[in-house]
Amino acid sequence: MEDKIAAIAMSGGVDSSVTALLLQQKGFKVIGITGKMVNTPAADTVCQNAKKVADKLGIEHYVLDVTEKFQSKVINYFETSYQNGQTPNPCIMCNQFIKWGEIFDYATNELNADVFATGHYAQIKFDNGFYKLYPAKDEHKDQLYFLYRLGQKQFSKTIFPLYDFDKSYVKQLAVDYDLPPKSSKESQDICFIPKPCTTKKYLSNKFGDKTGDFIEVPTGKKLGIHNGHYFYTIGQRKGIGISAPYPLYVVDTDAEKNIVYLGKREDDLRKKLAIKELNFSYPVKEKEFDAMVKVRYNMNAQKARVKILDDLAEIEFYEPINSITSGQSGVIYDLADGHLIFGGIII
Repeated sequence: MEDKIAAIAMSGGVDSSVTALLLQQKGFKVIGITGKMVNTPAADTVCQNAKKVADKLGIEHYVLDVTEKFQSKVINYFETSYQNGQTPNPCIMCNQFIKWGEIFDYATNELNADVFATGHYAQIKFDNGFYKLYPAKDEHKDQLYFLYRLGQKQFSKTIFPLYDFDKSYVKQLAVDYDLPPKSSKESQDICFIPKPCTTKKYLSNKFGDKTGDFIEVPTGKKLGIHNGHYFYTIGQRKGIGISAPYPLYVVDTDAEKNIVYLGKREDDLRKKLAIKELNFSYPVKEKEFDAMVKVRYNMNAQKARVKILDDLAEIEFYEPINSITSGQSGVIYDLADGHLIFGGIII
């Protein structure tokens, strides 16, 4: 393997660091690449931490400035989505445009890497002429949801060395080999909102406060006022600040009228939705079939009927689910073995 180059997207965290270690042990010439996403001290620290790991392993390390693309494809999308009453998923866009966009292209075109690797928990198999993405062994680390906007070009060059391990074993490897991030905590959800800042505070700084009404569903009764629809997402219960004889949930928002609709949990249940901006992992012949579907990352996939139209897909669950949220992604998995088929943005 010594003549094979493996380029690894390195964050300085446990997963990507152990990925580099494992590929080095397999005999690859390993090169680390860290994308600098934003111009902040926190981003500088990420680059420094990745460099420490590279030095520990004795591998080359490059820092790739992707701040311009990250701003246009991730941050602007994140802000615009909230402003329009949608709930975005920036990690999905970052994977598409940054990790498997700028960094992947640099690895394959400039560094002539034979394979591109990350610390994601997933598995790629070649089946019937196409690369397909399967769940990792650790069922608690299903990351297919975040990878659905990738395709054959990316899968053909990508490997996920952690697919066969659970997180506890990966952490132990970092300790055993004295890798710098061995005691680090899990990375935060949104990398460009460094703690202690929260998403709500970030949006408040960006858009300010804009007073609007809380309206009860289905009575239409005004329950109170809020400071901006963009502070709320469908399915939310905490942080509403309105007392009622029953638990209140956000069941809808109206960005144009700046209204947040509240109701009981059953008011949030739906069976049907549609998704746009479809991305298929591989060509699909059938246009209507049963599948397992997720409408958010931290849910168990549910059985649904999927119908693919020209530029949309309609999904109908067999049992109603909650928190179907515009702007999030609907991701479709094979009914039999759980591999990723396609996904899109919930309308």
